[in-house]
Parts: sequence; C-alpha cells; structure tokens
Amino acid sequence: MASQKKESWEWLKALAVALILAGAIRYFLFAPIVVDGESMMPTLHNRDRLVVNKMDKPERFDIVVFKATETKDYIKRVIGLPGDKIEYKNDTLYVNGKPLKEKYLDPYKKQTKDGNLTYDFTLYEVTGKQTVPKGKVFVLGDNRRHSSDSRNIGTVDMDDIIGKASVKFWPINDIGVVK
Repeated sequence: MASQKKESWEWLKALAVALILAGAIRYFLFAPIVVDGESMMPTLHNRDRLVVNKMDKPERFDIVVFKATETKDYIKRVIGLPGDKIEYKNDTLYVNGKPLKEKYLDPYKKQTKDGNLTYDFTLYEVTGKQTVPKGKVFVLGDNRRHSSDSRNIGTVDMDDIIGKASVKFWPINDIGVVK
C-alpha cells in the first residue's frame, strides 16, 4: 500500500511539473493564435492557426501579433522600423527613399485589375510623424485594401507586440514556415 501511495505521489509531481513547464513555455516562449479576418490575405486566411514566437525581435517584413485593444489582437506585417521614413507611390514601398520589393504581394497585385493594391501615402500623411518613432513599428496588412493597420491606428508600440508568427499548423495542407 505504501509503495502504491508513493508511486501515485511521484506521478502527481511529474504531472504538476509538466503542467508548469507547458504553462511557462506558452506564456514566455510560444503561443498558438487563430487568424481572425482577411486582412493578411493572400498570405494568411481567416481561421488559419499559427504558432507565435515570443522570443525574437521583429524585423522588417516579419508578421507579428500585437495588442490592438484591451480585448483584440491584430496580426500584421512590419513595414517600418524606428527611424524609418515610409512612403507608398505607384504601388511601390519606399523606405528611407529607396524602393523595396514586396514579393509576398505579387499574387494579390496580379489579381488587382482596378488600380493599385496600396494607395499612395506618406508616413507623415497617415501618422503626423516624419519617421517611425523610437520604440514603435509601422505595420500593414497584406490585403491592403481591406486592412485596419498603421494607416488607421497609428504606429504600434514594440511593448504591445506579443510575438512573431513563425509556423502555420492549420489547415494541415498549408503547414509550414510563415513568410
């Protein structure tokens, strides 16, 4: 009887440690998220499921999840980093005066027959700032015509970024690294 009690206690301790480790990993390192909406199409679709990496610092063109409101998280692509001057002209992104390719938008641009995918704007026109402020990023959804992003909500504080989308695990036929 004593050995059975000891074995049960060992199993309980092992289970408790496993739950604590799982909670710590989810809270500090990785978290699952579900895409809500179509603002990241064609890259991500409504109801896609992703793993968010909370350890990496976001870089330009990374897809990040951030706290948009008290109850809502958004998923968008980082376009501008602190100190960057951002401009869109003739469907081309200019960062600090230099044009940058956005290959992830090519499929969507090919489908767009009635004008540009991204309307012309400067960072100053949409935020009132000449450059992206220190500690903030400028984000856009890939579905530029149907996205609430930094053009509407302003720049995003780095402290509000939950993490970087790293792996899509649902639907099964789309499993892979998020680009």
